[in-house]
Amino acid sequence: MSVQTNRTESLAESEVFHILGNDRRRAIVQLLGDESGQVDVSEIASEIAASEADTTPVPNNLYKSVYVSLQQTHLPQLQEDAVIEYDSDAKTIQPGPNFNDVLQYIDGHQERHSSVLKLHLALCVLGLVVIALAGLGAPLLSSIDSVLSSVLVLLVVAASSLYQLMG
Repeated sequence: MSVQTNRTESLAESEVFHILGNDRRRAIVQLLGDESGQVDVSEIASEIAASEADTTPVPNNLYKSVYVSLQQTHLPQLQEDAVIEYDSDAKTIQPGPNFNDVLQYIDGHQERHSSVLKLHLALCVLGLVVIALAGLGAPLLSSIDSVLSSVLVLLVVAASSLYQLMG
């Protein structure tokens, strides 16, 4: 049976920080972010127990402790906040509606955001160079209208932003 939530609004930043303030919840989000689709709770528990263990193999009592705390505390909390969708019968989780709101705060998961910012910066710098060279009368570029080239640069940045938002 899948536990459902009625939460439809996005998470406030303080709620995201509360969620990520716990090592195990942060690990759940990170591990789910590294996977695509559904993940077994036992896999998540094994990974967390392995990261918490001082020895190899992971002691069975540590695995059980992690598994129980996930089942009783962390997964219901993440489900309530619509970060994950938790199927308590199948013992699986998958990203929920607010998953990306939380994932963006985890190290290593901002690379896409960072590359978009770098692309926009490159487009803006390229556009400014073309406009400046056209204004200075550089051959081939002096015939370009600076207002038109400014508008074109802004349109390219806006189109790229829209593409990233939709994708």
